[in-house]
Amino acid sequence: MNVLTALHNRVSVSRLTEPAPAQSALDNMFKAAMRAPDHGLLRPWRFLVLRGSARDRLGDLFAQAALNDEPDLPPAKLDKLRSKPLRAPMIIVGICSPRDHPKVPVFEQQLAAGAAINNLLIAAYAQDIGAIWRTGPMATHPTVCRGLGLSAQESVLAFIYLGTPDGPPRVLKEEDFHPFVQDW
Repeated sequence: MNVLTALHNRVSVSRLTEPAPAQSALDNMFKAAMRAPDHGLLRPWRFLVLRGSARDRLGDLFAQAALNDEPDLPPAKLDKLRSKPLRAPMIIVGICSPRDHPKVPVFEQQLAAGAAINNLLIAAYAQDIGAIWRTGPMATHPTVCRGLGLSAQESVLAFIYLGTPDGPPRVLKEEDFHPFVQDW
């Protein structure tokens, strides 16, 4: 797929099924992530790949985080939280891992990590892999961040759910970019 076609047509795919992406496809996605704009070449990101029982463990982390906040959480809500990571055969956790640098502030490193994640999404789409970028309260919950092994300065920027699209792709209308652009 041509890069402009991928950029112009990528959509989030929320209904995902097996199979998960093959290792060669993942390698392409991570190579694309490494080409993100990155002032100082700090590579202020890292990725965790969750497949199989690792998704169950993430669901357990979600449930534990919720119980820490609300000990009397109804079982149905706990079950729903536990099942969220099972909505796709694979999840990639995109983590901003900022470095101390005198000229590159943390916010710029967060933007670079976000660009790396976006490159990963575009590479998934270009290979006919369904993907959706999710966050929500679990992305910033201390129990989840500790459970995933993040250091104090790191943050989860994305839970990228990946798999085979379950159904036809959404067709979005072409957006008019003109209202978002002006000469100065």
